[in-house]
Amino acid sequence: MKAKEDNELPGAWVAYGALLQHLRKRAGLSQQALGEAIGYSLEQVASVEQGRRAAKEAFTVAAERVLDARGVLNVLQSEVDRAKLPRFFRNFALIEAEVLSRFSYDPLLVPGLLQTEAYTRAVFAGHCPPLSEEIVDQHTEARLARQKLLTRDPLAELSFIIGEEALRDPVGGPEVMHGQWARLLEVGRLRNVEVQVMPAAQGFHPGKNGPFVTVQTKEHQHFGYFESQGVGCTVSDPAEVSSFGLRYGKLRSRALNAQESARLIERLVGET
Repeated sequence: MKAKEDNELPGAWVAYGALLQHLRKRAGLSQQALGEAIGYSLEQVASVEQGRRAAKEAFTVAAERVLDARGVLNVLQSEVDRAKLPRFFRNFALIEAEVLSRFSYDPLLVPGLLQTEAYTRAVFAGHCPPLSEEIVDQHTEARLARQKLLTRDPLAELSFIIGEEALRDPVGGPEVMHGQWARLLEVGRLRNVEVQVMPAAQGFHPGKNGPFVTVQTKEHQHFGYFESQGVGCTVSDPAEVSSFGLRYGKLRSRALNAQESARLIERLVGET
């Protein structure tokens, strides 16, 4: 059953494609003509209409203009992007997109919401078993699209604790890491974002059990989330979510504060 589900076309892509085809025919354009008007090939337009390929934001912007779509394609763009995510993460991504607050602990990798494109590609390129270039592209685009949460209106309260090991591990090589450190310093200056570093050699603490996220929604519901080896789990039981909050408080007290963390990252930049 799972193999069949993994081969199914995402519903959001199919719906977007059907709507695009309707708008194109209403405008009296062939796939070739639409492609020429928006800067895409006939094959790319056909693939989007058939739901085999996800429309990128630039595609949607151009199609909206040429087809006088009045925002109807743009309304679906977030769903199209979300369907590019790994299947196990999509349900939590729906919750994440609307949160009032999001706190996360990541001991071994820079959290996805703070990753540069180069770092993200390096992470997905190292997947085992290997992912196709198309899937790497899709997952990368989806992860970068999630980063709208950093600056969306209204602002969400965001806290990230990152293990020092994650900052020193040369994922993608020195040049990629240099850009990643600069990105962390940039994001850490946002007024709704706090970036803290958990120093190495801290002995045992609650974070040793692995990464996790805790969120509060607009309806003031609380959820937890954790994943490992390509399997994700959303936690809704109040007692378990409360435990996540307690652990996060402990970690926050053990980590460097935001100013100390920024100085540590600045030292890493200076060492390269």
